[in-house]
Amino acid sequence: MFLISGPDLVAACCTAGIVGTLPALNQRTTEGLSDWLTTIKERCAEFETRTGTSAAPYGVNLIVHRTNPRLMQDLECCVQHRVPLIVTSLGAARNVVDKVHAYGGIVFHDVTTTYHARKAVDAGADGLVAVSAGAGGHAGTTNPFALVAEIRAFFDGTVLLAGAISTGRDIVAAQALGADLAYLGTRFLATQESRAPSNYKMLITASSAADIVYTSVVSGVPANFLQASLAAGGIDLQHAQTPQHVDFGTELDATSASESRARPWRDLWSAGQGVGTITDVPDVASLVARLEGEYRGAVTAFVAAAAPYQR
Repeated sequence: MFLISGPDLVAACCTAGIVGTLPALNQRTTEGLSDWLTTIKERCAEFETRTGTSAAPYGVNLIVHRTNPRLMQDLECCVQHRVPLIVTSLGAARNVVDKVHAYGGIVFHDVTTTYHARKAVDAGADGLVAVSAGAGGHAGTTNPFALVAEIRAFFDGTVLLAGAISTGRDIVAAQALGADLAYLGTRFLATQESRAPSNYKMLITASSAADIVYTSVVSGVPANFLQASLAAGGIDLQHAQTPQHVDFGTELDATSASESRARPWRDLWSAGQGVGTITDVPDVASLVARLEGEYRGAVTAFVAAAAPYQR
């Protein structure tokens, strides 16, 4: 959700009863990130005062790659705000986990393979986000059946499944596979509170899984993108070359208005293979209510289908 999640989307998620997160680099500066976190906390506090209902926790995604020059500054900002959940990616680091645990926060780590899952567990992560084939952004290539099963063979902590999850039925399926929670990105990209441009949202609603391409030519790391946006940005997949060096620090400049060429994430749009079931752009509260209804309906149908086989 790089460049997509902001305080409006996160606060809307939390007040609707689900965890909302945003990448720290969505804000151009650490000071701006601090302002955003203050806004989220104020909106959740106002909601709790007004309704008497607790808001769900919020989180911040941190890229723990050596090329992210803001990692330690952003981490210290999260420590000062006592952010309940930190989601790390592209590097499992014990020092990051320890700093979060010191104030009582928890850490989930994005993984695409069991190798990286084991490294995250060794680093002390509280939960693993299994980013399977079909997920938006820097997705893996492993089928969710295989990925969750292999992780569960050595990890009994919290497992979240990501990858083409767009409906309440999908969430039930994730739990049936052995995941505790579902991790949705693309579905919330196409919401009123999302910071995505309107034509990006419309392209999501008009696309299907066949319109998603998995390529490393954009950022140097394989990721899923909307083919139409690559074509509009002048990317010829047959002739484009993968960047020789991966540098996530350059993503800090992705919103630069002075850049005339197409930029990753700003102009070259990512999405997961679950776009085929996304046909509208609702507000978050309506979407969460819909997901809950779909979830409950799927559970009822599943129980009814399994009834003849129960003893």
